[in-house]
Amino acid sequence: MSSSSQPVPPNSSSHTAEPIEQSIHISKLGLLAVGLLAICLSPIILTNPALLSVLLVIPIVVAWWMLRVRTTVTTDGLRLRRMFSSEQIEWSQIKGFRFPKQGWARADLTDGREVSLPVVTFGRLPQIAAASGGRVTDPYAAADRAAREKVAAERAAAENDETESGTESDPGTK
Repeated sequence: MSSSSQPVPPNSSSHTAEPIEQSIHISKLGLLAVGLLAICLSPIILTNPALLSVLLVIPIVVAWWMLRVRTTVTTDGLRLRRMFSSEQIEWSQIKGFRFPKQGWARADLTDGREVSLPVVTFGRLPQIAAASGGRVTDPYAAADRAAREKVAAERAAAENDETESGTESDPGTK
């Protein structure tokens, strides 16, 4: 049982499994939009089914892409799954990450290549940090820790000022 004054979370119990890998993928809710696309295409297809039935391929391909594309983060490295290919990258091959303003993150590799990480954005960095086994730093946690340390230092300085002003005696009172 934990209390509100407990500074750290309790240790995990022996029956609680640690997350081994994190899969970053497109939300399945997007399939709803694909279904709506198929419904919207149906009147067009019904005008000439023999010729326009090929348009049904569009929602099928989009749904397949949504279900296939993902980045899986493990303690060994990254598994990238794209529309037509897959790739395994070890942590030792990764020099760093780059997060462009638009699009998915990119990994700079030691051999000079730059690889796109499907579905990974800056907001997913805590998820990558949790599964990387400490190889990737969570910037949100680091910023939070720095803010807490700053507040603690300010409190200590304020308490130090209070104790110094309280212990000094006024020379005119003697």
